[in-house]
Amino acid sequence: MMKQQTTFSAISCYHCGEDVRGVDFSVDQKHFCCAGCMGVYQILSANKMCSYYAYNENPGKRLNSTSHFEYLDEPTIEKKLVDYKDETNAIVTFYIPAIHCSSCIWLLEHLYKINSAIYSSRIDFLKKEVTVSYKHKAVSLKGVVEILAQIGYEPSISLQDVVRENSHSVNKSLILKIAVAGFCMGNVMLFSFPEYFGLSGLERQFQALFGWLNLAFCMPVVFYCAKDYFTSAITSLKHGHVNLDTPLALIISVLFLRTIVSVLFTNEPGFADTLTGLVFLLLMGKWVKQRTYHHISFDRDYRSYFPIAVTTLVDGKEQPKAISELTIGDRLWIRNGELVPADSILMRGDAWMDMSFVTGETEPQQKVLGEIIYAGGKQMGEGIEIEVVKNASQSYLTSLWNKDHYVNHFKQNFNDSVAKYFSMAVFVIAFSAMGYWYLMNDASKAWLAFTAVIIVACPCVLALSTPFTLSAILAVFDKKDFYVKNTDSLEALAKCTSIVFDKTGTLTTTENAKILFKGTLNPMEKMLIVSLLNHSSHPLSRQILKSLAIEQFYPISRYKEIPGKGIRGLVNQQMVYAGSPAILPFDIQPNQHHGVHIVINSAYKGTFIVEQQWRPKLGVLLSSLNKYFTLKVLSGDNNKDEKALKTFFPLSADLKFEQSPLQKLEEIKHQQQKGEQVMMLGDGLNDAGALKQSDFGIAVTDDVNNFTPGCDAILKGSSLDLLPNFFQMSKDGLKTIKISFVIASAYNCVGLYFAIQGTLYPLVAAVLMPISTITIISFTSIATRFFARKNNLL
Repeated sequence: MMKQQTTFSAISCYHCGEDVRGVDFSVDQKHFCCAGCMGVYQILSANKMCSYYAYNENPGKRLNSTSHFEYLDEPTIEKKLVDYKDETNAIVTFYIPAIHCSSCIWLLEHLYKINSAIYSSRIDFLKKEVTVSYKHKAVSLKGVVEILAQIGYEPSISLQDVVRENSHSVNKSLILKIAVAGFCMGNVMLFSFPEYFGLSGLERQFQALFGWLNLAFCMPVVFYCAKDYFTSAITSLKHGHVNLDTPLALIISVLFLRTIVSVLFTNEPGFADTLTGLVFLLLMGKWVKQRTYHHISFDRDYRSYFPIAVTTLVDGKEQPKAISELTIGDRLWIRNGELVPADSILMRGDAWMDMSFVTGETEPQQKVLGEIIYAGGKQMGEGIEIEVVKNASQSYLTSLWNKDHYVNHFKQNFNDSVAKYFSMAVFVIAFSAMGYWYLMNDASKAWLAFTAVIIVACPCVLALSTPFTLSAILAVFDKKDFYVKNTDSLEALAKCTSIVFDKTGTLTTTENAKILFKGTLNPMEKMLIVSLLNHSSHPLSRQILKSLAIEQFYPISRYKEIPGKGIRGLVNQQMVYAGSPAILPFDIQPNQHHGVHIVINSAYKGTFIVEQQWRPKLGVLLSSLNKYFTLKVLSGDNNKDEKALKTFFPLSADLKFEQSPLQKLEEIKHQQQKGEQVMMLGDGLNDAGALKQSDFGIAVTDDVNNFTPGCDAILKGSSLDLLPNFFQMSKDGLKTIKISFVIASAYNCVGLYFAIQGTLYPLVAAVLMPISTITIISFTSIATRFFARKNNLL
């Protein structure tokens, strides 16, 4: 039973940590400052989610008022807020200012326990974002927001793009703490000048006053500016481990206690200057680190533009247009297998959208005329005409592409492990040095050695080197039209030992292909063929379509594209087939197997022979790659180009033709079972499964939207000859990281040498700590530019 009583004792609220004043709400022998905090606790307790309080003490935020969200039931407002909505699922992203600790992450990732209609929630801690996927028939958008508000995480809602506006906002709390620490440090230094330069008889009478003033300035620095270090240290110790903030909190505590003892009992100034200077420099280091990570995030959000163009319709004619240039009202022509780049309305055609890129569900969804089609959907049938109703967001497409990265965002990586063990080693060294000097009866040196070791050996620089280096490399790659998914993928690139190529659209280019037709076609039959081919994004279809140069099309129905075989559809009431012999309704002569075969109804009309052009510098490229990799070709085409390919590839290369998408996938698996790290290059159409299975999959694209979500990188066809440079740059990046580890370790060893001897004062160590961070960041930037120039990427 809940008890309600009036009290004025300084009891802390179990949920938010604020003092209980006035009415004390209590339940389960726990005290709460208001009905809101008690209500949140009861919600968590009823859903067996009180583990929330195990991650941090008092992790919650006080609920000041109950907001009303009736306006979220308005369909027009809901449409502007949600990222995606179909018959069953909806996805929305909110900016939540209250996210501040590991308990927040835990709770928001377990929303499904509070309401089963919420089946997924992903957190981006740095940006304070939560992306919620839910069944909108079971819970409305208003219901989702109310759930977040009830547990203390009310989102900041605006019809503008709140998430983007706040993702790079300044941490005002941290800035205020830096300002307070800087103000106190300046005054402490001012009052310490007489002590620094020697006190005359006149000045000595002010020594006690200056000491008390310095102690007063230490109070806000310790209890306000350095509060987060104590909170983090206590939390980590509760969970039985030591984090980076633990030794720093210990140092601040000891400095403060020593200052109190000196001022009260020995009439000496103590360590007020060291304490305030240390906290100020630590906070500045934290600000530099946050700005660095925000810079990295900015690079990936706004520089990772997909190198694909979408086909727009202007006065009925097709024109390619960059995604970044799309505007509301543009008409787009989306072929089979192409992604929808912006939220649009279906204007013409039969839309079957594969939304697995967005929702993870592979079952295609049918859309009717006038229905909205969300960005990220892939058309699985005939070509469709759509009209853009919302500006294209490449950062949104990037976040979809990088979804796996968000899932693993909070898993401990290699750098975190290094920092953890490094911290433990620093603790051992610090206590050993202190014990040694105490045994030598030199307590002052023991203290100096202990504090200096803890501060000078800060491992945060080690944890910063890898993401900064790899993100700098990603920015270099972006400028050369090579768009890598994330830093983890970049490390995978550097470890590859073999390369598998698709042929059409990868080793060959769609530019200037020579087309020859063996057979006869009248004008009407040509219109039937172009009407069919206009719905396919395959390079051969596009080449033939370009050569026929017909811009009038018949309507089509019953369209089907079979990967690796061809296409068919009912055009102007006549069944038309185009592709390999496997898709034709009857067998043809063996000597007719080459090319793209055309059948109209039951009449064989002939074959398009496409003399594809090889990529420029293909021989030089393959010769360079042969030094690092074993090479293989897996092509869905016949072997008519085998002789030509053998002139480019080394004798040891394995060339296989007429491979189905499933056979390509099995070949990749077989190589991986032999211990090879496989890089796969394909056009993203018939080899999407193989690209996803490979250790590093590259979708090669020219000017069409044939990008596959399963790939790790997108490479513009004109930059294919730079592949050896990209690979070497990734290896040089790992080399840069190792060198930065060596530099950081050498710096720490030199610093520890003087710190152990007690000759390095804590304030000097605190100055050297951010300098080491700046050194590593400068080194990685310079090294990245050096290797980029060395590899001809700048």
